[in-house]
Amino acid sequence: ITPMELKNQVRQLSREHGEPGLIMVDYLQLMSSSVPTENRTTEITLISRELKTIAREFNCPVIALSQLSRNLEQRPNKRPINADLRESGAIEQDADVIVFIYRDEVYNEGSEDKGVAEIIIGKQRNGPIGTCKLAFLGKYTRFENLARDYFADQ
Repeated sequence: ITPMELKNQVRQLSREHGEPGLIMVDYLQLMSSSVPTENRTTEITLISRELKTIAREFNCPVIALSQLSRNLEQRPNKRPINADLRESGAIEQDADVIVFIYRDEVYNEGSEDKGVAEIIIGKQRNGPIGTCKLAFLGKYTRFENLARDYFADQ
């Protein structure tokens, strides 16, 4: 799907059901640009910009999931950073908010943080960045607040 096709679908749904409260794209790298290019980085840049335009037109957030580059696999610290967004710096530039999920147990078998996920706010145009720890219930693919006992041990 191209951003133009997405925009047309959202317009049609808006006429039938009212303005959207949220538009979700899973995931950005599966889209193609409305203007074909030979360079994938340029294409992702165009897609990112077009999604930003869609958000403005419909006055609602667009959440676009993105793949990460494999470069983070080569680093000792596997926590993702903004530069790890795959195929374009434009994603980082266009986004108002960038959020990553990191689970240490995925990379370190003996991790003391089993069942813990870090929500990393890598960018927030109108607020602070930082990390928040949550309980991750893998059986249900669910996140919850950590028990107070967890913080007492830290």
